[in-house]
Amino acid sequence: MKKVLITLDYNPNSEIVVNKGHELVKLMNAEVCLFHVLSEMRYYGMQYEPFMGYEGYAFPVDFKIQEEFVKVAKDYLDKTAAHLGEKNISTHLAEGDTAKMILEYAKEWGADLIVMGAHHHGTLEKLFLGTVASSVLEHTTIPVYMVPTGENRREAD
Repeated sequence: MKKVLITLDYNPNSEIVVNKGHELVKLMNAEVCLFHVLSEMRYYGMQYEPFMGYEGYAFPVDFKIQEEFVKVAKDYLDKTAAHLGEKNISTHLAEGDTAKMILEYAKEWGADLIVMGAHHHGTLEKLFLGTVASSVLEHTTIPVYMVPTGENRREAD
C-alpha cells in the first residue's frame, strides 16, 4: 500500500483519526493525503419565497461566506498537516456529499487505503440519515481502516 487517504471532519475526535492514520502511513512508508469535504455550498445561497410559514430562505445571502468556508477549511487542513510535522503531506478539499466525495477522490487519487473515524450517532440519526462511514463501506472498492472515536473506544498504550 503506497497511498493513504485520511478523511477529516470538524469533530475534535479527528485528531485521533489523524494520529492513528499517520501511524499506519509511517509503518507502510506511504504517501498521505488529508481530505475534507464541505457540504454543497450552493444550498447556502438559494433564495426561496416563504413556504409553509417558514421565511428562513427569504433573505439575501452574502456570497462571500462561501469563500470564508473554503478559507477556514483549507486552514484546518494546513494546520492538521503541520500537526503531523512532515513536509510531504498533501491536502485536498472537496465540496458535495461527503461519502460520495470520499469515494470519488479516493479513486481519482489512487488511494490504496481510506482512513476514517467511526463516530457514534444516536439510533434515530442512523435510521433516518445513515452515516458517512456506513455509506463509504457500502460502496467502496478500496479497503477502509475505521478508527473508533467514541467514549467506549479503547485507549492504545
